[in-house]
Amino acid sequence: MTDTDFMRLALELAAQAAALGEVPVGAVVVCDGEVVGTGFNRRETGKNALAHAELEAIDAACRKLGGWRLHRCDLYVTLEPCPMCSGAIVNARIRRLVYGASDPKAGCFGSVCDFNALSFNHKPEVTGGVMAEECAAALSDFFKTLRKIR
Repeated sequence: MTDTDFMRLALELAAQAAALGEVPVGAVVVCDGEVVGTGFNRRETGKNALAHAELEAIDAACRKLGGWRLHRCDLYVTLEPCPMCSGAIVNARIRRLVYGASDPKAGCFGSVCDFNALSFNHKPEVTGGVMAEECAAALSDFFKTLRKIR
């Protein structure tokens, strides 16, 4: 499977979040070509600030693989990770991060700051902009709908 295939799966997860009234962000962890963890935003439904898509996917991958070091894993996420999720990516030793839309308000792999430019002990390979238009559209459509409801 390609980066686009895994990002499509992340977008499907983002759609599940949107259906629950959550900000549509989806994440997929892949190890040796196999999906080992998935997640989508659940902050509102879970009433938990930590319930970001990336953290859910990383947690699922750690449980499936039986350890916290995900050095053979790639993370696909529809939105550039925030500071909290970027820290988790570094700490989990994610090999490669692939994200869709940039986040000019909270993105930490190039937009607001770049975690890879800091002196952390691990630096994932980063590819941004995969299916960026589709990922950005999912977010903008969600917020347009939300504004109409309010």
